[in-house]
Amino acid sequence: MKLVNNTAELYIPNNKNKEEALSQTTHMSIAAHHDDIEIMAYHGIEQCFQSKTNHFTGVVVTNGSGSARDNLYKDYSDEEMILVRKKEQKKAAHLGEFSALFLLDYQSKEIKSKTNKDVVKELAILLDQTRPKILYTHNLADKHDTHVGVAVKTINAIRTLPLDVRPNKVYGCEVWRALDWINDNEKELLDVSNHPNLAASLVEIFDSQIIGGKRYDSATIGRRLANATFSSSHEIDASNAVTYAMDLTPLIEDDNLDILEYVVSYIERFKNDVQCKIQNVL
Repeated sequence: MKLVNNTAELYIPNNKNKEEALSQTTHMSIAAHHDDIEIMAYHGIEQCFQSKTNHFTGVVVTNGSGSARDNLYKDYSDEEMILVRKKEQKKAAHLGEFSALFLLDYQSKEIKSKTNKDVVKELAILLDQTRPKILYTHNLADKHDTHVGVAVKTINAIRTLPLDVRPNKVYGCEVWRALDWINDNEKELLDVSNHPNLAASLVEIFDSQIIGGKRYDSATIGRRLANATFSSSHEIDASNAVTYAMDLTPLIEDDNLDILEYVVSYIERFKNDVQCKIQNVL
């Protein structure tokens, strides 16, 4: 397998045979940035941790050159930040017992480009090589343009594959916009309450972001706790930590479904729900 960018890497944390590491993949996350996997796809990492049958592969699409930086890292160049973030992501892959980690090293502008086809083609090759059953990517209502770009290109990549090798389930997960607004009957509730020490440690590894001015560690754990508590107003909490996701599976089961219309329909149903609740008490 030859990756598109010369600086891209395939990292095998446990020094397994490359072919074995890829072929045993059952869960995969395709994420825009270093640490997005640990924030949005911990459910998959947890499902595979210490498992003999489930194996997690991570894909980080961009190079991290535009990362926020302060404190120890405030004078780091883009090139230096790229190296730091790669090192942090590899540490997370080792701690989380990833089967494999792809660092594709694209620039954000390439992901946001409508005309760039390299990303779609490369993601399709990776998906065909690994054939995960469960896939985690960004949700289509995320407010970060690069995240939305990754989600769209991931869907388009899957659509180039035969139906019988596509994932069984695709989750669009929370990072830069929470999904608590989705109507309860449409939310995908992912229980992430196991191994809280691992959950915290995976996000805390990204020191360049945390000490650099972004408390993703506290925010991520806090959101999961809030999701668990506020998911139901009339029932005892069933979990201590929950990640919400948007079900993107219909988009890879029916290639004729329009991606934009699909996400807008969620928003319309949310709007209708709000209107009905207000009208009921006016």
